[in-house]
Amino acid sequence: MKILFIGGTGTISAAISRQLMNDPAHQLYLINRGNRSDMLSPNVQVITADIHDEADTAAKLDGMQFDAVCDFIAFTPEHVERDYRLFSGRTKQFLFISSASAYQKPLSDYRINEGTPLANPYWEYSRNKIACEDFLMRMYRENGFPVTIVRPSHTYDERSVPMGVHGNKGSWQVIKRMMEGKPVIIHGDGTSLWTMTHNTDFARAFIGLLGNVHAIGEAVQITSDETVTWNQIYFTIAQVLGVEFKPYYVPSDFLAAVSDYDFEGGLIGDKSNSVVFDNSKLHRLVPGFAATKRFDQGVAETIAYVLAHKEYQVEDPEFDQWCDRVIDALENAKKAVISGN
Repeated sequence: MKILFIGGTGTISAAISRQLMNDPAHQLYLINRGNRSDMLSPNVQVITADIHDEADTAAKLDGMQFDAVCDFIAFTPEHVERDYRLFSGRTKQFLFISSASAYQKPLSDYRINEGTPLANPYWEYSRNKIACEDFLMRMYRENGFPVTIVRPSHTYDERSVPMGVHGNKGSWQVIKRMMEGKPVIIHGDGTSLWTMTHNTDFARAFIGLLGNVHAIGEAVQITSDETVTWNQIYFTIAQVLGVEFKPYYVPSDFLAAVSDYDFEGGLIGDKSNSVVFDNSKLHRLVPGFAATKRFDQGVAETIAYVLAHKEYQVEDPEFDQWCDRVIDALENAKKAVISGN
């Protein structure tokens, strides 16, 4: 297959690229700005372009046809409208990476499948993904544009330890707090259900959708079938680090109200909801697929990688101080209520 990725070096796309680029059955092309091409095999064809420069990209694609095109960096309707203009008539399949955060919030049923309504009043990111889906499915119905919608949930790789509450610079500061013996903030009481998916598992499922005629015109979620609580997630991380698990529980709405971090979207619109994914559709479309990387195994590999690579240990003192202020404020409020002052 001749496959074109727009992006191709992010958390999700890098794992897919790695699995495809040395497979002689596939020719992999990437459109990107060349910033991270060092991770690519020499047999990957890089089209150096800024996809947002539509005229330049169209010129560089002139005369090219593909079996599949996937845009990993489309976030707004304008992005997919541009993709439609660029790739209509140029590909047998167009795959759009949406998001499981687009599913209805609040949920009417914790069990999620592709038939769950799409509606998220809390997160603009999710609403934009819904609008992208709406446009692409309309192009499929009206013009036969061969779209496949893919909905990932919380997918992680070796470069960042997945967390629920962290600052704008990533999760390293939470790891650092754990190693320093400090309490770490967990939204809610830590008992809500969540699913973590390793990017290598995601990649194998995604590749099974490439060129799959039964996936055209369909939305497909790709997640692990393993469900864990946030307490289990953080406890596992603490175990791997060899430190004591010191959770500090804070309601999600309180976190959203007292910070400039996007906790309304990221928590109330996503991670604070209990979800269990029903991946029956994926298993029908990709027979034999199973996510094989358990969270405790995957996160142990990630922690080892991050500890061995200083470039991924990005400190965030502002977030660290914010955590201390939140914890101190709630502890002082407890004391005030108990003392009657």
